[in-house]
Amino acid sequence: MSKRMDRHKNGENDLFSREAYRRSKLVKQLDEQEDNYLDTDWSDTDDLIDIANEYDTPEAYEEYANHYYEHKQPSRMHVKRKQRRAIYHNTNKDTIDPEDHTDSFDSELEVVESSQVTKSPKQKKTKKKKKHRILKFILLLLVLIIGYCASGFYLGQKDAKSEASTLKSQTFNGVTSEDGSKNILLIGNDSRDGENARADTIMILSFAGKSKTPKLISIMRDSYVDIPGYNSTKINAAYAYGGAELLRKTIKENLGIDTKYYVTVDFQSFEKVVNALFPDGVAINAEKSLDLDGIQIEKGQQVMNGLKLLQYARFRHDEEGDFGRIRRQQQVMTAIFSQLKSPMALLRLPYAAGKALGYTANDIPISYYAKIGFSLVKGASSLQRLSVPVDSTWEFGTTADGESVIYFDNDIETKAISKFLAQ
Repeated sequence: MSKRMDRHKNGENDLFSREAYRRSKLVKQLDEQEDNYLDTDWSDTDDLIDIANEYDTPEAYEEYANHYYEHKQPSRMHVKRKQRRAIYHNTNKDTIDPEDHTDSFDSELEVVESSQVTKSPKQKKTKKKKKHRILKFILLLLVLIIGYCASGFYLGQKDAKSEASTLKSQTFNGVTSEDGSKNILLIGNDSRDGENARADTIMILSFAGKSKTPKLISIMRDSYVDIPGYNSTKINAAYAYGGAELLRKTIKENLGIDTKYYVTVDFQSFEKVVNALFPDGVAINAEKSLDLDGIQIEKGQQVMNGLKLLQYARFRHDEEGDFGRIRRQQQVMTAIFSQLKSPMALLRLPYAAGKALGYTANDIPISYYAKIGFSLVKGASSLQRLSVPVDSTWEFGTTADGESVIYFDNDIETKAISKFLAQ
């Protein structure tokens, strides 16, 4: 201790002390450049001078600096220490030139400020391993989700097909629309024991347009149209004459809509589909009280099972006739889509969807289900709807056979549909 004090008194280490202090200032500047990564107080310059004077070698000063940062700044990254070591080890009191050490110091500062810190191989390896672990976890999660969905869908279809069903697959030469959309023709009918009945419900589900949200077009079954190969009559007769394929051609010829896939469901299957998807029922606000086939429904908010929901959608024995029924059918579809977003429904969805589709006749490939599934769930609460003919473009009439029908202008309806799908 006395020897060190003698050296200070003799001024032998004055130059090194000044240089050490300069380098402590450099450390401070480096700290301040890291976008406030540290909140270190370097304002007490007297303490820094004392620290610099207390150690007479760069190694000793570095030992103190390391200890300071390890204890006072435990979150300090070792990258800064490497910079400090590089600066300190370049300082040697035996080689300091009083004339040029300031320029040397300034150049070192420029080099350190402009250089990019290079990570050690160990750091790179650790970071790479971390990325690999994250990727493995994501891949494993995707595999589990896909496996869960695929197995649930398969089991649902298997269970549904094991039950008796009157629905059979049909010939359907679907066509993709000019804009690339693949519209789905939804057909509801009251076929019983193999009876070839007229279509009770005709809808088209589309994901066309800029928004890519689901759009539902309902076609009134009493619409008077030209049926290819037959006389002009109600559009629902096309299904009785030639099944889903003739109905597809009729829609294309009269309304200009292409459909790629079809789904046919009868009354019994609709009830099973709803119960499979929503065992606890579907929440809906009934617009009026009604009674159909002994099923009574009161006006107001309630939860309906598959049978009640079917009767609510079928009812047409009032002053509104088919117009009121179309509106209620769209309300039912909106309620079903909206409830698909609930967490429990999403968990049941793979099995329930497989079971639901097992109750129907359809030609939709599984790959397309996977493609539209996310869009369907995402846009469930914002389902857009259109009734055809549109308001104020039609009139009631009576055919030569005495049938009550709805007349409309094909061109007006085609333009209205094109505008709706483009949204």
